[in-house]
Amino acid sequence: MPLKDLPADARPREKLLARGPGALSDTELLALLLRTGTAGRGVLQMAQELLAAPATDARTGERSGGFGGIAGLLNAGVDDLKRIKGMGGPAKRAELAAVLELARRALAQQLQEREIFSSPGAVKQYLQLHLAARPHEVFAALFLDAQNRLLAMEELFRGTLTQTSVYPREVVQRALQRGAAAVVLAHNHPSGTVQPSRADEALTQTLKAALALIDVRVLDHVIVAPGGALSMAEKGLL
Repeated sequence: MPLKDLPADARPREKLLARGPGALSDTELLALLLRTGTAGRGVLQMAQELLAAPATDARTGERSGGFGGIAGLLNAGVDDLKRIKGMGGPAKRAELAAVLELARRALAQQLQEREIFSSPGAVKQYLQLHLAARPHEVFAALFLDAQNRLLAMEELFRGTLTQTSVYPREVVQRALQRGAAAVVLAHNHPSGTVQPSRADEALTQTLKAALALIDVRVLDHVIVAPGGALSMAEKGLL
């Protein structure tokens, strides 16, 4: 049903203004952002399709359907949105990308203003927003000052879908250049699992030893995937 045909108190914008954003469903909030649908397909229907569970064709491997909720949508790349009918144009894709970037910057500001482990959930959210949707492995580091506040995040290495090469010397060089007192290591698993492999554990120990030579502490190694994140420090693997 088009928004204009809904009762006034059921339209997302009017409902938000009258009752606050918490009163709206994910679909209604997304519909407000999208603003319009396509011919024969209202904006609420488009929003529902974007949030629907994804499906993969067993024969071709091609993915269809939505992104499995708000988290999946926000972790989607701009190009991923093209496969949803009505999202092929640049305007709506740019608006969703802008929302994602605002979320990243808001989290970064929190991590820059206070000690990162005062809000460990924010660290995982920040890393998920940066890395979880990548189709290939990316290795990154959060460089921290002596008060464990964020100085910068850098993506240091990229690999294939199954492995990545990380050079300890370059990690050490970047830590020195940033004047870091500590680091949080991070990488993504495009396969979807957040469980660390033996190679992940070995790499963590190698980097921990290399950085110790310049008095830089490795506080954690976070593994992210769409829909999840794991802290190796919390699991006692650091």
